[in-house]
Amino acid sequence: MEMLKKHEAAATILRIVLGATFLIHGAAKFQGGIENTVGFFESLGFPGFSAYIVALVELIGGLAMVLGVGTRVVSILFAIVLAVAVVKVKLAGGFLGNGQMAGFELDLALLAISIFLAITNKSLFALDNVIFQSKNA
Repeated sequence: MEMLKKHEAAATILRIVLGATFLIHGAAKFQGGIENTVGFFESLGFPGFSAYIVALVELIGGLAMVLGVGTRVVSILFAIVLAVAVVKVKLAGGFLGNGQMAGFELDLALLAISIFLAITNKSLFALDNVIFQSKNA
């Protein structure tokens, strides 16, 4: 397998795992009662409606990421969500957590994946490849 194909295959795995992770997290926010998430956001000093924005970014962005649609834009949105989560929520718990809440190690890994996908040029089986190929044809 040539080097470019290996890079694209690796990016595909990262894209699908990242997308599925966010899709599941977004769905859980709605299934568990978005009001709980709204209350949590308000307890952090954020306006309640921001919980809806984050949940929709996770849900719709997760699906888009799995399908490979708007990968760069969605990756940037994910990176913003993750950076805010680390700084506002997880940093106080430390890297591995403090026994009362999880640490920021997973968020940091997902942030790194998001940044990688925002700057990489291509992954396999992405609808972006079809969309942008037809525009260039």
